[in-house]
Amino acid sequence: MRTHQLVMQWIEDQLSGGQLAVGGRLPAERSLAEQLGVSRTSVREAIRILEAMGVVRAGVGSGPEAGTVVISDPTAALGSALRLHVATQHLPVSDVVETRVLLESWAAARAKPDAPELLHASELLDDMDSAGPGVDEFLALDVRFHIALADAAGNAVVSAMMGSLREAIQGYAAKLTANLPDWDATAARLRSEHREILEAIRNGDGGRAAELVAAHIEGYYKESGLGRGHG
Repeated sequence: MRTHQLVMQWIEDQLSGGQLAVGGRLPAERSLAEQLGVSRTSVREAIRILEAMGVVRAGVGSGPEAGTVVISDPTAALGSALRLHVATQHLPVSDVVETRVLLESWAAARAKPDAPELLHASELLDDMDSAGPGVDEFLALDVRFHIALADAAGNAVVSAMMGSLREAIQGYAAKLTANLPDWDATAARLRSEHREILEAIRNGDGGRAAELVAAHIEGYYKESGLGRGHG
């Protein structure tokens, strides 16, 4: 095992054992290096990797933001990894979209009608309506809306995976808007479909919500020219 992996293993053991938790701080770089018998370079390398993975946030200098703090942001790391693999064309975008349909349909079917996340979802739809956002802003609000629906299902792993899938294909979704004959008409249709999905969940009709989500996602990509034969 390489020395930076020893540092990562120690941190994992501390998290698993409860000695470290979200919000906790790692020992100072020098102290941790001495404790584990490794170089400070190895400690820095481990922290850089864990920061990229969304496990810690490293601060410099002094004050409340200094030091390395344990956080939890799995979506960032998973989304970054997926984007890279999509870029290699090993993971076709169409396959990523299909997986997104599976996860979002599952989440919509199980979203709780009284979940507080649905209020946030409704507010996001109001923002879409009132601001008349451009393409990039609309897609950003769209991402947040779908993640709010997933969060309403109460499964943290599904929420993280779904957020990662959306992050991985968001750039492609933006590029595909150039293929749409009328963005304003598409945006209006998407807003209407969003409200239908939300209404079905609030009415406790998970089966209909799942069907609407699947048709909503597949319809956008079909309209923008992304079919099963596209990567």
